Order: sequence, then structure tokens, then C-alpha cells
Amino acid sequence: MPRPPLNRDTTLCISLSGRPSNHGIKFHNYLYEKHGLDYLYKAMTTTDIEGAIAGVRALGIRGCSVSMPFKQAVIPLMDEVDHSAQVIGAVNTIVNTDGHLHAYNTDVIAVASLLKSHAVDPKLPFLLRGSGGMAAAVAGAFYDAGFRAGTIIARNEDAGTALAHRYGYAWVPEPGDLTAPVIVNVTPIGMSGGAESEQLAYPQPTIEAASVVFDVVAMPVETPLIRVARAAGREVITGGEVIALQAAEQFRLYTGVTLSPDDIAQAEAQAN
Repeated sequence: MPRPPLNRDTTLCISLSGRPSNHGIKFHNYLYEKHGLDYLYKAMTTTDIEGAIAGVRALGIRGCSVSMPFKQAVIPLMDEVDHSAQVIGAVNTIVNTDGHLHAYNTDVIAVASLLKSHAVDPKLPFLLRGSGGMAAAVAGAFYDAGFRAGTIIARNEDAGTALAHRYGYAWVPEPGDLTAPVIVNVTPIGMSGGAESEQLAYPQPTIEAASVVFDVVAMPVETPLIRVARAAGREVITGGEVIALQAAEQFRLYTGVTLSPDDIAQAEAQAN
């Protein structure tokens, strides 16, 4: 069923980011077309986040995806903050219902869903490398799922210890010879085009000692870490899974439509 032609009643959803990308535009608009929804998604940026959020409310913009550097700044501007955003103190999704702004963090929701679908036992110790905003989302999702034996690995001592102390986890600056059943990378190591694109986020013995390897880097989906883990026969969770599930959850919050796995795969293929 084709999407209706754009008209005065078309529902608008937007993204607000310091550096807008095309992923959300392609993902959401493809699915609006596929499901015949009278919606339009547009990427935007701003230097006035308070004014932008006031505009979302005043203009009846249905949904707003929020990226850095606005994830914390929007919190006091919300009417309601979901547990998924409260647990890490950061927002990536706003839903506007008749002027009532409800904030969520679909990164946290996506990671929690993946831990469940991959049957990762919360009793297992884990290593998490990274200390930025996405690392906070992953650490928060792990804690919320019942993981208590964690170690944050971060070169930035201030950020690393702050994240570790928030959840009662340990902190170390480098992985060294540490091992754990679950290892997670939330750094740019292995990312396409980066200075460390061909490097492993963990030493090979650490990868081989793990049972579950989770790399949040989405481009490429088959990072060096994931390739080595697959070759060793380990359970893997990819960044592609995270980005697809968080976008699908945003879509559901905006439209009320729950996407099928085929919908998500097709939309991701369009977006990449």
C-alpha cells in the first residue's frame, strides 16, 4: 500500500543532531511507504535546543530522534521520562502526544532486548570497553538486566570511573590480560574509516576465553572483533543488530506499528 501524497495532515517526525545523517531518513521513510503511513521523517540540526523542543511541542511534531550533543540537555524540557532514559540519564527519542513530551532511550531498550534474545546469563561477569554516551547506554542496560559483575575499560579515567561507580562496577584503563565470559566493545576500534579500523578491541586470548562477544560498532557489521569471534565459534551480537532494533522501537513509538524481522532487515538494507 503506497504512502499517501504529502498533504497538510501528514505527520512529521524529525531528528535533532549535531551532525545529521541519512540513516533515519532512509529507514523511517522506507517503512512509511511500505506500510502506507501518512508520515514524513526529516533530519535537522539546531544551535538552540530549547527553542527546537518548544517547536516540536508547538508544531505538533510527532516524534523526535535525539543525538549528541543534546541527549542530556533535553531531559529538563520533557513532561515525562521513561525508565529507559532515567537509567542512564540520556534521551534519544521523544514522542509528542497532544503536546505532552515523553522521552525514551531506545538504545537501552535495544541492548536489553538483544541480551534477552541471545540468552546472555546476567550472572556472568562482563568486560565493557568504552566510556562515552553509547557505553553508558550499554552499561545501563546490562545493570538493568541484572548484571552486577562488570568491569569498565576506559583510557579516560574520569569518564571510566564515573561510569563504573554509577553501577558499582570496577574500572581499569586497558584490557591487559583480563578475561570474562562476556566482552563488549563500545569504542571506535574496528570502525570503518577510523584510525583503528583494522585493530581488535580486545587481545585474541580474551576473545577466545569469552563465550559471548558484543561489538556495538555498526559499520562494518563484520568488524575485526566479530570476525575473530565468529571464527572461534563464539556467540556474537553486532552493532547492526543494535542500530536496527533501536530504530524499529522508535518507529513503533511514533506510529504504533510493530515491525516484523523482514521489515527491519529490508529497512536496514535501504538505509545502509
